[in-house]
Amino acid sequence: MSDAPFRPFETHLDQGRASAILRETLAGAEDGELFLERRRSESLVLDDGRVKTASYDAAEGFGLRAVNGEVAGYAHSTEISESALKRAAQTARLAVGEGGGVMAPPPAGTNRTLYTDADPIAGASFPVKIDTLKEIDAFARGLDSRVVQVTATIAASLQEVAILRPEGGLVTDVRPMTRVNVSVIVEENGRREAGTAGGGGRVTLEGLLEPQDWQSKAREALRIALVNLRAEPAPAGVMDIVLGPGWPGILLHEAIGHGLEGDANRKGASTFAGLMGQQIAAKGVTVLDDGTIPDRRGSITVDDEGTPSGKNVLIEDGRLVGFMQDRQNARLMGVAPTGNGRRQSYAHIPMPRMTNTYMLGGDSDPADIVADLKDGIYAVGFGGGQVDTTSGKFVFSCTEAYRVKDGKVGAPVKGATLIGDGATALQQIRALGNDMALDPGMGNCGKQGQWVPVGVGQPTVMIGGLTVGGSGV
Repeated sequence: MSDAPFRPFETHLDQGRASAILRETLAGAEDGELFLERRRSESLVLDDGRVKTASYDAAEGFGLRAVNGEVAGYAHSTEISESALKRAAQTARLAVGEGGGVMAPPPAGTNRTLYTDADPIAGASFPVKIDTLKEIDAFARGLDSRVVQVTATIAASLQEVAILRPEGGLVTDVRPMTRVNVSVIVEENGRREAGTAGGGGRVTLEGLLEPQDWQSKAREALRIALVNLRAEPAPAGVMDIVLGPGWPGILLHEAIGHGLEGDANRKGASTFAGLMGQQIAAKGVTVLDDGTIPDRRGSITVDDEGTPSGKNVLIEDGRLVGFMQDRQNARLMGVAPTGNGRRQSYAHIPMPRMTNTYMLGGDSDPADIVADLKDGIYAVGFGGGQVDTTSGKFVFSCTEAYRVKDGKVGAPVKGATLIGDGATALQQIRALGNDMALDPGMGNCGKQGQWVPVGVGQPTVMIGGLTVGGSGV
């Protein structure tokens, strides 16, 4: 593959012929499109002083979709050619059946750009990237004699998409992505603990390779590792919880966000199904999904159906006011698409997915919220979690958390898990800080085997009566 701009209808396929095949395929259908993609990605990992991974991947292909009611036919190919498109059309056409549908209106156009179209992989040479990884390793080890292992990662990718509609409209988007991560392991008296920090977004690599940026990540990774080095076993039981700002919004994303996606609600498979307009959260709680924030990891100029991304209010002052929609589910539910039709690649069918999901801040001082915690946990870092969208039940593990008694932050705790359900947790929010923050740009979201980049955010939040799983008393 070349590094030339992605112009599939100039280099592989005649746009006129592609449009004709698409119109023939979608005759009698209600919706559909031809999605073309080229993606390039690079990942460099330095582990324990050695280059562990130096990978470069390039791929391109198309996906052809025909939608009729609740049925969708989808075919994809790595070969962008008229012959491959004709073969795919035979498969996609099966979904149309007898036809008779009326084609849905096309997405609205947009001239907005939310991020650069520069190739981040080409923004720095390979030797510069390797030298930077070595500098990160040396810097992290020099911060503390207890550091015994350092892992540093530089990753960059560029996704170029073109979406052809049956009425002849063509939507294109060029999506960069970069990330720098630092992980350290510290050891003291035979005990080892780890800490990780990182982030990035739809930006070039230059800023992330500046020493002031990666040095702050190395310091934060070390701080977390040292906190965990003195952590005590977490208590167990039902108690009040204070969540820190920013990345702890991952709990909001998983426990609540997935339940507000259109497909789950249309099928009655969400705990929030049938509750539109009702009070589902405490007063003052407002949650948005916003794909329009410049340069953010979860942002998209247009979604993977060609709909411009939106700033969508999901919960307003505790009341459910909206779901995230792709075109198919929006049409079946009689509402407008919200710009949330996303797919992992040309080989995947689009579905309603989150972009940047966050809770707005309140007017409370974060220090006062912690001071009001009589007996509980203050959690500021999270790792993995599991959520059942139908019931809303979740289990999340904390990577940085502290015991709080009588408003005093005590020792860090290790092995804490938070257990509850999203609907109840929303009702039990007791305070919202004035410090709303977005995460540093490191989130990925999985759904039905597809992964897409996302962002999360929230202020400091107090939630009453969550179950804490731990090993202490």
